[in-house]
Amino acid sequence: MNETFKVMEERSSVRLYQKDKEIPTETLHQIFEMAGKAPSAWNLQHWRFIVVTSQEQKEKLFPIAYNQKHVLDASAVVVVLGDTEADKVAAEVFEKAPEEARNTLLKNINSAYSQGRAMGEREALRNASLGAMQLMLAAKAVGIDSCPMTGFDHAAIVPALGIPERFIPVMMITLGYADGPAKPTERFDVNRIVMHEKFEEK
Repeated sequence: MNETFKVMEERSSVRLYQKDKEIPTETLHQIFEMAGKAPSAWNLQHWRFIVVTSQEQKEKLFPIAYNQKHVLDASAVVVVLGDTEADKVAAEVFEKAPEEARNTLLKNINSAYSQGRAMGEREALRNASLGAMQLMLAAKAVGIDSCPMTGFDHAAIVPALGIPERFIPVMMITLGYADGPAKPTERFDVNRIVMHEKFEEK
């Protein structure tokens, strides 16, 4: 098994963490640098990450996360945001592209986002989720465990962390060092989840 497959095989959702153990700043930087290399539509990089490491802020998030204890015990809690107005960074993203290609791309992006907020939210959720998954794999690659969470009060977290209207909370991810093995989970056999050429009932 190559190293990439090994990381994917060993990543699991961890809810029991060693308390009061910090993740080195350079390790966090490395994790987010790799997360930022995830693919995204038009390379607009819809993700933003709020990293919470202080106990005071974790305690603020605790009731918002419906009192899930791993929010308190984890070394860090990451709030993954999706940019619903990612078209606003398009000119910056394609600043160095050849003029003709740049103009075509900007026209297509502006046309797509002119459809309104609903379209922007769909793209924010899809693309920020790609960044979130890459973040968790990058974390595992450097020995940090994680747990994705969508079970939290999405409305309450916005004022609690001062999130602008442009961004929507997609998920929370706890990061830290596991305090014991993760609980095993059952997975469908590959033949159950893969279909060929068209949909098949299985």
